[in-house]
Amino acid sequence: MQTSFPRQDIKVLLLEGISASAVEVFHRAGYTQVELHAKSLPEDELKARIADAHIVGLRSRTQLTDAVLAQAKRLIAVGCFCIGTNQVNLGAAHRLGVPVFNAPYSNTRSVAELVIAEAIMLLRGIPHKNAQCHRGGWAKSANGSYETRDKVLGIVGYGHIGTQVGVLAESLGMRVIFHDIEAKLALGNARAVASLGELLERSDVVTLHVPETPATQMMIRAEQLAKMHAGAMLINASRGSVVDIDALATALREGRLAGAAVDVFPAEPKGNDDAFVSPLVGMDNVILTPHIGGSTLEAQDNIGIEVASKLVRYSDNGSTLSAVNFPEVALPEHPHSRRLLHIHRNVPGMLSRINELFSTGNLNIDAQFLQTDSEVGYVV
Repeated sequence: MQTSFPRQDIKVLLLEGISASAVEVFHRAGYTQVELHAKSLPEDELKARIADAHIVGLRSRTQLTDAVLAQAKRLIAVGCFCIGTNQVNLGAAHRLGVPVFNAPYSNTRSVAELVIAEAIMLLRGIPHKNAQCHRGGWAKSANGSYETRDKVLGIVGYGHIGTQVGVLAESLGMRVIFHDIEAKLALGNARAVASLGELLERSDVVTLHVPETPATQMMIRAEQLAKMHAGAMLINASRGSVVDIDALATALREGRLAGAAVDVFPAEPKGNDDAFVSPLVGMDNVILTPHIGGSTLEAQDNIGIEVASKLVRYSDNGSTLSAVNFPEVALPEHPHSRRLLHIHRNVPGMLSRINELFSTGNLNIDAQFLQTDSEVGYVV
């Protein structure tokens, strides 16, 4: 395919140790200028590096703020090689005509497996017993140790990860209930409950799988924790802003909850050399993991392929399918036509002005695709 901007001249900046599978996708597609960094960059260096980049790929630590994006004079697309996109100022990118892509499904299995493993460990009381052994203790007892079979798992947020967790839990003999703000088709024998309060009251283990939105901000506070029955357990592998960590620490110290597993935190270290601070540190009945729910080699390879493929597809033919901040246009092949991509402010008369230019040039339009939102129009 011929393009007005040769692929070998397009600079791709990949940050935070993105999988080599992404680099392979770019190279196979003819993109040879791929700059790879193992870590996130300090803001000043990021501004300097992004200034001449056409495509930027990042994970969760790099922050593409309004100020950073203002330096990206050549930027055409951003790829978040993860599920979340809150590290990018989506509104600023949208106004600049820069679509943002992510990988909402590629690490689903990895997160679900970790949650199930943590549920088993918590029900068996392994965190506490493990800590005692490390201190030279020996607590051989069945007290506080339970099988998963016939226990109630409550899933808050029944999306791609929540449903996977439910399927795996049922294979262990757990009874699965879930709550979601939208009506969802239940898989297997899972049952929806009417409210979050009902789910908290009925569940032996509660696991959270909700996105970060104003509605989910601190959705699990002292009031909600008090609804969980004595000896229940909480798992959070969703977002750090969802749980009041101080309230959770209090419930654990007072013995109202038997245990917890937390993978995401309100404040997280920016790098592996920075100190981790949390009121949950030092609690024997708590599993703490450094935001690695989706961090398996398989998941990272899949994410690399998924997001890099979306970026290549957009750069090559303009497809914005699954962009999180942009009008979605899915484009069929037109092998004998030339393709023009036009991003513009959504104002009256723009499409007729574009077509007038074609008419003046005696050019026929083979097919035309237009999608708009309140601010931006995108026509191919």
